[in-house]
Amino acid sequence: MNKTLLLIIIDFLFLNLIALTRWEKAEPSRPVQPPVPQLAANAAAATKDQDLLDTMRQSLADEQANREQLEQKLAQTDSTLSQREQGLSQLQTEKAQLAASLSDTQRNAQELSQAAQAAREESSLTKEQLAQLQRELDEKRALADRQQQAIAKLEADQANARKQIEGLTMAVVVGEADKQHLQEEAKQLQGQVAVERADRLKVQESTQQLAAGVGELAENSGALTKEIRENRPINANVLYNDFLADRIQTTFSATRKGLFGDVNRAKDTPTVFITDGKAVFALLHIDDTVFSTWENNYDWEKIGVVFHRGDAQTAGGQLEFLNADPRVVVVPVSAEQVATLGAKVYPLAADPLKFPDAVLISGSKGYGELSFRLDPAHTGYVRVDNGLFKRIFGDFAPSRGDLVFSHTGELLGIMVNNDYCALLRDFSPSVSIQTGSNTLDQHTSQVLDQLEGRVRALPPDLQ
Repeated sequence: MNKTLLLIIIDFLFLNLIALTRWEKAEPSRPVQPPVPQLAANAAAATKDQDLLDTMRQSLADEQANREQLEQKLAQTDSTLSQREQGLSQLQTEKAQLAASLSDTQRNAQELSQAAQAAREESSLTKEQLAQLQRELDEKRALADRQQQAIAKLEADQANARKQIEGLTMAVVVGEADKQHLQEEAKQLQGQVAVERADRLKVQESTQQLAAGVGELAENSGALTKEIRENRPINANVLYNDFLADRIQTTFSATRKGLFGDVNRAKDTPTVFITDGKAVFALLHIDDTVFSTWENNYDWEKIGVVFHRGDAQTAGGQLEFLNADPRVVVVPVSAEQVATLGAKVYPLAADPLKFPDAVLISGSKGYGELSFRLDPAHTGYVRVDNGLFKRIFGDFAPSRGDLVFSHTGELLGIMVNNDYCALLRDFSPSVSIQTGSNTLDQHTSQVLDQLEGRVRALPPDLQ
């Protein structure tokens, strides 16, 4: 319902209520006054009632006028809307006509272009045919000249041949005798050739069988060599030595406004580069960065990631938090950055459960061989048997952020707490944070709160 019309109805009902109310019953009793002459009292009451009625009539007339004005405006608005709709319909019709005309024009232009192209090709073909006919005519003329010369030469040769025929007639008689002798020798040679051919076929068959056997042996040898290489364990000392030689020092920094000035954070963590065959990443635990899932989170203004190795350094542009576990962080690295740092890239394990134990490396603390087992309650994780170390180097226990390698040198995963290792099969991220000097618009507090919620939703033994 129209708001103005509703207000008019409410005002009308209110005025009726005022006019029909018996105000003398609602008023409280008053002290008795001296009697007033009846004529004066009736005149005063009549005057008040007449003023009230005049006021009500005037209000009703004003409301009626306002309503008529609103109805006129509504009629004008409807008329204007109808005219605009008609204009829009006409524009759409003209647009459709123009589109049809444009389509016809484009089709005609395309046909004319094709006809012009065909005419050009036909003209070019006619010129080529004329040139070809001229070349053939020249060749035939040259051939006629050569044939004329050959005829003259043949006539001279025939004259010489006639003279020679007479001398060769005697030679033919002698040659016939030699021919008989040669035919007999040819028969003997044909028998020898057939025998040698049979021997050669036998040798070829033997050679083919031998080549097939050698090829099959080479294939089996290559497959066996590959299988031996893939399943041959690498000594834990070698793995740890390679890790120390190939690790990359990663520096994280972050800045935000605090109550008493700027708040700056920085952290250095060694790590390695890993790949899933598609891209290269630096792998870390969130506690190895300047962020955390167990504290109050803030919107950081500046975030930086820098990789160091020797005198070479390069910057990371993005932090990605994986779907596999919200505490696992990777930083994408380009091929140029890998070449700049000269670092080794470790592949993910194609079969993480090939060996019953693995090699755990804890940065500069130490390394050791330990057993692990699947936990059916937590897919995507393996439980590390802390008490079943086969060999341990360094005084330490497994902790979050330690890297776990297979005995073939492939990366299995990363420790998310002291007991569980998250197996990494891919690097699909759930959320990411861009680095840079102005990161307030990313609302890092909300991103980190979301990660904290995912961690707290995990089972207690995985937290």
